[in-house]
Amino acid sequence: MTAARLLSVFLLVLSIPHYDCRPRGRILGGSESALHNRPYMVSLHVEGSHLCGGALLSPQWVISAAHCVPDNANNTILAVLGTNSLLDPGRLVVGIEKQFIHPQYNKTTKEHDLLLLKLAVNVTLSDKVKPIQIQCEDKKIPADTRCLVAGWGKIKRTGKKPDQLNEVLVPVISREVCNGRGYYQDEITENMMCAGTAKQDSCEGDSGGPLVCSGVLEAVVSSGFRVCGNARRPGIYTRLYPYRRFIEETMHNATLCSPSATTIKS
Repeated sequence: MTAARLLSVFLLVLSIPHYDCRPRGRILGGSESALHNRPYMVSLHVEGSHLCGGALLSPQWVISAAHCVPDNANNTILAVLGTNSLLDPGRLVVGIEKQFIHPQYNKTTKEHDLLLLKLAVNVTLSDKVKPIQIQCEDKKIPADTRCLVAGWGKIKRTGKKPDQLNEVLVPVISREVCNGRGYYQDEITENMMCAGTAKQDSCEGDSGGPLVCSGVLEAVVSSGFRVCGNARRPGIYTRLYPYRRFIEETMHNATLCSPSATTIKS
């Protein structure tokens, strides 16, 4: 193979978008959440450590991202609710009865990156523990709309993950821009959306956490570029409206848009 040919192959490889298969979960450019201000937040723990985020949909159901499930099926996932601090002795820790990964989930493309967890018991709802309403309309969130993402991931590119819940407002990026040259180049489907900037982003550890727009659960954190806080490789989120039937049927025909679900101020 000639040197020119090798160079062309090398440049082609560099041009292909690289997704990070690890859970995404660092809140960049954010701040600590006010105490119990995000009562729908769930921390998923494996072997005693925070792995991913999630959101409470009902007293017995949590939604997260499919890639949060460890490859080792013997790992036990626990849900931690009702707290901002993962060290809070009053936190609620609940086992998982069953997990449901979307049947069409693709590990490579991250298409259909959705996970439902049935808790072992119905949790008691309170000001500290409260479900959030999912998006019930097939609506396009306008570009530059600022949506809230929260989690217990790292708040700096290096260092330990914080024990306190952090949150940040991230601007939505249109699918047209996110699919453009220099961004993800047609990898973002109708089931996905992009949000984030170089200074505000989600990253390693916040996977599965909620993206809340105008108080409604719009999407969950899915994947993104290997380096968080890259303006041209923003966070990728799995939209929930396209999966409403899967969610409702898995939850035994639950009515997710009932008044019992909570719209949260974001």
